[in-house]
Amino acid sequence: MKLIVGLGNPGKQYEHTRHNMGYDAIDEFAEMVGADFDRNKFNGDFSIVKDDRFPDDFILAKPLTFMNLSGEFVRPLMDYFKIPVEDVLVIYDDMALKPGNIRLRPGGSHAGHNGIKNIIQMTGTEQIKRIRVGIGEPLHTGVDWVLGKASGEEADALKEGCHKAALALRDYLLHGFEYAMNHYN
Repeated sequence: MKLIVGLGNPGKQYEHTRHNMGYDAIDEFAEMVGADFDRNKFNGDFSIVKDDRFPDDFILAKPLTFMNLSGEFVRPLMDYFKIPVEDVLVIYDDMALKPGNIRLRPGGSHAGHNGIKNIIQMTGTEQIKRIRVGIGEPLHTGVDWVLGKASGEEADALKEGCHKAALALRDYLLHGFEYAMNHYN
């Protein structure tokens, strides 16, 4: 079984903000496969997906811990379902990428992103597969930028980035991470 985690902050005030690209991408993929987040445990929502179109069962998950404590949901969920770190993939926003762009990586540092930083701390490894969804460089302070909502062409680009991330996630589950990485990077 694989674990796919979309990072974001819970609550209406954070819906569709730049920092919630992980939530938005995983929501789009859940809609593609007809999954709903019908389970709640370890301070997060998740869905167990068993779909004959995919070679492996998988869990789609969204922490409700707020971004900076994402690992406090991911680690217990991994332990409960006995999912090794090599079968975990995390989707989150990245200011270093232009809106609409995505980047897949098999691991690496947190690069200042507190959500993935906490997951790295809780799992003890940087070797966590990831899909980073571009939100662009801030026009003002980082916190205001990531917690803000885009409009116009930028909002369209962010939606396109989430769509690409959902497609990359589909291809990862169907064909493996290397295939998806080669196709989308």
